Amino acid sequence: MPIELKKVLGAKLPPMDFSWDQDRLMLYALGAGVGIDADPTTPGVLQYTYEDENLKALPTFGVVPSFAALMNLMSVDGLSFNPMMLLHGEQYLEILARPIPTSATVRSEGSIKAIYDKGKGALLVIEVTTTTTDGAPLFRNEYGIFLRGEGGFGGEQGPAAGHLPPDRAPDAVVETPTVAHQALLYRLSGDKNPLHADPSFAALGGFDRPILHGLCTFANVARAAIQAFADNDPTRFRSIRVRFVRPVMPGETIVTEMWDMGGGEIVLRAKTKPNDTVVISNAQVVLDA
Repeated sequence: MPIELKKVLGAKLPPMDFSWDQDRLMLYALGAGVGIDADPTTPGVLQYTYEDENLKALPTFGVVPSFAALMNLMSVDGLSFNPMMLLHGEQYLEILARPIPTSATVRSEGSIKAIYDKGKGALLVIEVTTTTTDGAPLFRNEYGIFLRGEGGFGGEQGPAAGHLPPDRAPDAVVETPTVAHQALLYRLSGDKNPLHADPSFAALGGFDRPILHGLCTFANVARAAIQAFADNDPTRFRSIRVRFVRPVMPGETIVTEMWDMGGGEIVLRAKTKPNDTVVISNAQVVLDA
């Protein structure tokens, strides 16, 4: 059924409340792969996984409170689609207040900011702002949701992709391994799409086995930039933008190539090892310089 642009563009999503504590932060970090093939007693691991005064949030946790808002997408008037045809195409996260609290209750409110006609599909840009109980902004997310088969409605194509790597060797490369049951761990943070656990659902999506969550790969890319360019200090992290190209299979190693553009801007690209497949492109992290 065609997208009814006048109804869908600007549509509000119902607000969603969310709470977390130290345990939830630590579970998220472990699900994202912190500590795999690393000495678990090092400060770089314990800062995300040990509940003392030094505990810090892995910044990409900022997607978790707002993710539930996407569950209301199918209730938007004028928008009808097969959920098995939905792909997470792009993601932007900005941390609006730092440090991220280790426990909080927040509210996320979203709207459909843009709709682009990509020919074979439609790209919906959903903006979600997460605020604390006193109304202070904490996170801003933009989810780029690609609906296969819903294009061709005559809309704008949208801006061209940016953040291409320069024509030189990367300034840093960080490898982050995953384990075979990585998706089963990561889904405990809230994204329980059966595509990441159930082989029959993976087959419906065109995959021979369950794939890793794109947002888990996203977390590893961000962590690589923090490790390489922020002295492993997550409080220096300001924002990240990525385009998801292909999925990672649990057990593969994510290889993040990074170029320092100056002023705290890092351009990134991620591949998998051993097959050298690009999984994230057109990516940028901004850190405190």
